[in-house]
Amino acid sequence: EQAVAELRSRALACQKCPQLAVSRKTVVFGVGSIHSPLMFVGEAPGADEDEQGEPFVGKAGQLLTRIIQTMGFTRQTVYIANILKCRPDTPGQTAGNRKPTPDEMKTCLPYLLAQIDLIQPKVIVALGATAVEGLFG
Repeated sequence: EQAVAELRSRALACQKCPQLAVSRKTVVFGVGSIHSPLMFVGEAPGADEDEQGEPFVGKAGQLLTRIIQTMGFTRQTVYIANILKCRPDTPGQTAGNRKPTPDEMKTCLPYLLAQIDLIQPKVIVALGATAVEGLFG
C-alpha cells in the first residue's frame, strides 16, 4: 500500500508530457482495490475523468460499472486504470477527446506497468483497441 501511494504521488507530479501537464485539470491515477485479482485498463481519461480525477466516470464508465456489477463485483473490489494518466490535450476543440499518441502511451506506460507489478492482478481486461495497443505495442 505504501508503494502504491508513492507511485501515485510520483504520477501526480509528472511533467514528462509538458503539453498534457499544462492542459490537464488532474492526474487520473486509478481506483479500486489494490488487492484485486481483476484489473481493467482503458486508454486515457476523457473530460469527465479529468474533471473528477477518477477513471471511467462518464458514459463509458457507467456501462463499465454495469458490466462489473453483472460479473458479481463492484468498482471498489476491482482495479481500474488507464494507459495515460492525463487527458490528451485537444487544442482548438471545445469538446471531445482524442486518442493518445504512441509516444504519449510509451512515456506513460511505466506508471501502469508499476501498478500492474504492485497489484499483481490475475486477469487484465484491456478496454478497447488503444488499450491493447498501449499494453502490447
